[in-house]
Amino acid sequence: QVRLVESGGGLVQPGGSLRLSCAASGFTFSSYDMSWYRQAPGKERQLVAGFTSTGSTNYADSMKGRFTISRDNAKNTVYLQMNSLRPEDTAVYYCNALRYLTSYWGQGTQVTVSS
Repeated sequence: QVRLVESGGGLVQPGGSLRLSCAASGFTFSSYDMSWYRQAPGKERQLVAGFTSTGSTNYADSMKGRFTISRDNAKNTVYLQMNSLRPEDTAVYYCNALRYLTSYWGQGTQVTVSS
């Protein structure tokens, strides 16, 4: 059974930091490209950052320099370190695993940036 379980979300003040985790099971984690997406109320889901199975990373422009994606293949876990958070970063953050046409999603974790 495939599972992607996100954790680490919560309420944080502007300028603060959070570290999201996504624990994977039920598939060969190291063979999959792992990404973080987010979806704010009333908006489409957007890519935040990705980490391919071959070791490349990419970021949405507005996250460059503030967010860092990493993965630990031994722990089947992908992380998203988020610094200098802004109110506009408020969204549900989702973990995605992709290999060719096979895509898995987690249930999401809420991140709220507010004073």
